[in-house]
Amino acid sequence: MNGNPLHFVAQEYPITTCPNDTRVITAHVPVQLAERVDQLAAHVGRSKGWIVRQALCARIDQEEERSSLTRAALADVDAGCVIDHQTVQAWANSVSSDTPLPVPVPR
Repeated sequence: MNGNPLHFVAQEYPITTCPNDTRVITAHVPVQLAERVDQLAAHVGRSKGWIVRQALCARIDQEEERSSLTRAALADVDAGCVIDHQTVQAWANSVSSDTPLPVPVPR
């Protein structure tokens, strides 16, 4: 363990996101990660299985969202709905100035 205090915000995933129907899967994890799971389970008063299930659901949800946003961004690029780099750079440089530029909009 690295000695850092444990920080965790518990978010239970609804049944529609992480169904109760189960199937056993196995994974070899580094000892330090397993110890962190043990520590977190004790800290929040939940089983190690619950901790792993919540973490796995959250990670898969995050990856699905990232994939969806990437596909949407690529569709925007294909449709020509973009802002050129120079315009964005000029806006970013002006944000903390006395006369910030308006937020650029796609052409």
